[in-house]
Amino acid sequence: MALDLDQLYRRYGSMVYRRCLQLLRDPGEAEDAMQDTFVSLLKSQETLEATYPSSLLYQSATHMALNRIRTRKRHPEDRDENLLHAIASESDLEESLSAGSFLNRLFHREQPSTRALAVMHFVDGLTLEEVAKEFSLSVSGVRKRLRKIRAAAFELHALEEAG
Repeated sequence: MALDLDQLYRRYGSMVYRRCLQLLRDPGEAEDAMQDTFVSLLKSQETLEATYPSSLLYQSATHMALNRIRTRKRHPEDRDENLLHAIASESDLEESLSAGSFLNRLFHREQPSTRALAVMHFVDGLTLEEVAKEFSLSVSGVRKRLRKIRAAAFELHALEEAG
């Protein structure tokens, strides 16, 4: 089944761009990563199952942006050395790893779209209505998933604090 890339670009392009911008923190580089995400989709469209296109694109955009960050780190001469050292400080790295571990435990039993949905609302700042539209859900459906994740996060945090 061939994907309608034009429709996907119109519907999810801004979401992909926001995710790339959030990770890369550079509008030009985020735009390049967004375009690369859709080019990658174009190249593999015949083999992809697009049951949840927003999750697929969100995950692809994340991988594309992270690959660009890795490339930057491998070639630091292309970037400001002071900026790289500030970003990669040990305390920040430890905090990021701890947060990542917590999030992996929190979302490991959830649908992939639930993580994307939570990030879009809590991190990217989209309203419940905007998130619902992106995922073709009702606002109450989004609210229910977010409430469930919030409760699970409090419970997991309490268990970690106690143990």
